[in-house]
Amino acid sequence: MISPYKSDRERAREIIGNTNFIEIYVSTPLEECERRDVKGLYKKVRNGQIPNFTGISSPYEPPVHAEVEIDTSQDTLEEAADYVLKEIRKYL
Repeated sequence: MISPYKSDRERAREIIGNTNFIEIYVSTPLEECERRDVKGLYKKVRNGQIPNFTGISSPYEPPVHAEVEIDTSQDTLEEAADYVLKEIRKYL
C-alpha cells in the first residue's frame, strides 16, 4: 500500500505485526516520476487540476528506517524488481 504519512505506516506495522510488515521505500526522484508519467497526472497537478497530490500539493514523509529502499531511476524495471524480491526474501 502507498502511505505518505509516517504515523499511518507505524499504525499498519502495529496492526500487521513487526515480523510481518516490510516497509519498502521507493526513493525515486520526483523529476524521474514526472518523466515517466504516462497518464499525465503530474501535469494535471502542476496545472491545478488535481488537488492534494502526494509529494507535490500534499505532504510526503519519507521513511527513516525502511527494510528495503530503492531508487528506481538507477536500474531497469527488471533489475529493480529482482532487487526488491531478493531483499523481501530475507524477511520470509
